[in-house]
Amino acid sequence: MKKMVRSPGSATIINAIATGFGSAFGIGLDIRCEAKSISKGIECANDVGADTKLMELCVQKVFNHYDIGGEDFGISLKTKSSLPMASGLSSSSASSNAIVKVTSQIIAEEFGLKPLTDLETINMAIDASLDAGVTITGSFDDATASYFGGVVVTDNRNRKFIIKERMDEHDILIYMPDFHSKSGDSDVERMRVMAPLVETAYDFASRRDYFRAINLNGLIYASALGFDSAIAIDALQAGASASGLSGTGSAFFAVVDDDSTGSVQDAWSKYDGQVIETVTDNDGCCLL
Repeated sequence: MKKMVRSPGSATIINAIATGFGSAFGIGLDIRCEAKSISKGIECANDVGADTKLMELCVQKVFNHYDIGGEDFGISLKTKSSLPMASGLSSSSASSNAIVKVTSQIIAEEFGLKPLTDLETINMAIDASLDAGVTITGSFDDATASYFGGVVVTDNRNRKFIIKERMDEHDILIYMPDFHSKSGDSDVERMRVMAPLVETAYDFASRRDYFRAINLNGLIYASALGFDSAIAIDALQAGASASGLSGTGSAFFAVVDDDSTGSVQDAWSKYDGQVIETVTDNDGCCLL
């Protein structure tokens, strides 16, 4: 039996590390996971040469949920990504969501069982990401923006929604520098010092003033983490509706329209790296 699931990344409105409250929205770049049942064991591969520890943890957690041993049944899966890794665009959340969902779907069909619910899938994926050390807060905001698409505002510590809704359709530009930044390696204490300022940005998000939240959050975290905030300011000066650092970097993104896309691309052309064009995503994690 074979199945494929796609799961989009997300861009940050509020980084939850400082306060425990976060916000994110789905983007069109994604990870696709193709899985098939095999006689036994867990086989994992990806197209970017990344460590497969997270992939294996995700599958094992689903096996444990269904009380299935790897000696009697197995899963072989591989992922293909249009989402840059270790960039702050929720590649770990997208990957773990896709893997848990597709593994659950195959097991449920093979053994006549119920597949995991949406929130069971998300929580299992988050637990695997925490065990793998690829997230600091558990990233409930990133995980749910990836899984459901649209925009979310969340209480990450308690894994609860404050806002969950469709995101207006926008074009998105992503600036990817020539280096990566893993979330688990970030200076948590340095970010938490900025909590009073992040609370102000969060207040904008909680009132659905997402663009102001993006701008302020991006400036705060870029400063705390040593990224060049001029990247976001250049985009705003060129006409972007909003621009900021995504996650703990290294990617910046800008919300643009037909009139500003070319100007923002020109403004970012002076920086080393690449600019990727995508859109907001409201579809989320789904079977293909």
